[in-house]
Amino acid sequence: MILKNGIDQVALINKFTEASAKQGESIRKTVHEATLKALQGRELTLANIRQVLGSVTKAASAGAAGSSLPAPDVENLLGKVFAGMDGALEQAVLANQRALQQLVDQGVSLRETQLKKALADIEKMEDALFATVRKAATAAGAAAGAPLEGPWAGVFKAAQGKGTDTGAQATATVERLMEDAQKSMRDGRAMGLRASQALIDSYSTLVSGVLIGMSEALKQGGAAKR
Repeated sequence: MILKNGIDQVALINKFTEASAKQGESIRKTVHEATLKALQGRELTLANIRQVLGSVTKAASAGAAGSSLPAPDVENLLGKVFAGMDGALEQAVLANQRALQQLVDQGVSLRETQLKKALADIEKMEDALFATVRKAATAAGAAAGAPLEGPWAGVFKAAQGKGTDTGAQATATVERLMEDAQKSMRDGRAMGLRASQALIDSYSTLVSGVLIGMSEALKQGGAAKR
């Protein structure tokens, strides 16, 4: 098994190529889990997120190019691929929110350079999703000799029309954190410089840990239901 940015591309290609029109939800879950797992294995920087999304998109596009399904069904399945990545990225945004919330609650200022960048990156998540998937899809289609601009264009149009879960979560996250940070300042909560910097330096590790914890909680919840 060869992993590309934490993604088993061959498995994804085969699953998509062999998928029937009725297996859309299965595709979405597979993509969601694969994307989330890959994100857990690295720092949640925009660069790493783009690499993971690009690898998933290229695998799905290669599988779509080899599918015998008619174009409308391929578009529907690609829509599920996009939804799977969107759902995983929404979890990444939520992990950032929870990590930043912990810092804000302890009196760390969001004006710190590293945390200002973290907020800015959260705001860029939805744009990164669209731009990365579009670029990777175009490259994969050209490489396979079977351009998929039509099916993917339909997916992008539908997603931009209704918005993404990633975008909605990012907007809510930034608004909530800014409100809480202002309240923290009014209440006079402020952490010493040395302690504050120690927490800021560990931010990336904190986010990764939160994301893993969220995923474990979801798995345990699913097992309990079963």
